[in-house]
Amino acid sequence: MSDYDSVSADVEHEEEIPEEHPRYQDLITRHRIEKGVEKGITHLQGMHAEGRGSAFDYLLGEETIPSANDAERAAAAHLLLADRPVLSINGNVAALVPAEMVDLADATGADLEVNLFNRTPERLTAIADHLREHGADDVKGLEADARIPNLDHKRAKVDADGIYEADVVLVPLEDGDRAEALDEMGKTEIVIDLNPLSRSPQVADVPIVDNIIRAVPTITEHARELADADDDELRAIIDDFDREQALEAAEERIRSGDL
Repeated sequence: MSDYDSVSADVEHEEEIPEEHPRYQDLITRHRIEKGVEKGITHLQGMHAEGRGSAFDYLLGEETIPSANDAERAAAAHLLLADRPVLSINGNVAALVPAEMVDLADATGADLEVNLFNRTPERLTAIADHLREHGADDVKGLEADARIPNLDHKRAKVDADGIYEADVVLVPLEDGDRAEALDEMGKTEIVIDLNPLSRSPQVADVPIVDNIIRAVPTITEHARELADADDDELRAIIDDFDREQALEAAEERIRSGDL
């Protein structure tokens, strides 16, 4: 038995997982989702969703492919150019990348807004508190004084001065019907999803086919590099990005990757 074989999936602290483990990122995401469920942040259904994503990440080689990096750079440009950028946060996002989302908001001037399908006051409060523990000053989504048109579930509830009025929205790990509804509102959508064939990336202006634990820090890194760029440079990055090519490249990697 190797040292890797002796690593339990049921660790108490993620620091117990050796970074050189060949499935390190998968073990980290599993651990964070489990802890999120225990803390009341993540719904049990989120564990199933994470499992699907893990399978696609394995087929991608568990790395950020070049087309995903291009998408992440375009996402940073969109967020920097936006008048009212908002980062949408559900239970899985809060469990997996809370500090990273706060860093991205800081780098781009975006608001953070909690938006949940399985919406309860307890979960809303738990996620908002969790984000504040990781450095957030202000968290939207608790008022829910507006609704996204053409949606009949609780995820339609948003803040009037948040997602409802946003011009650019980052919606990671999103349901397809809500992604379509936001698209119909005319918003610029940035979607992070490991399945290039799902509805969310298919309707996104910027589909990022990458693991969220890699994608969000990479967007932040690009945003900080582009902090002094003028509007023309940012628009050129956006214009150069080809969403169809990005989706095709991800699908090709999944179908033909060397496992």
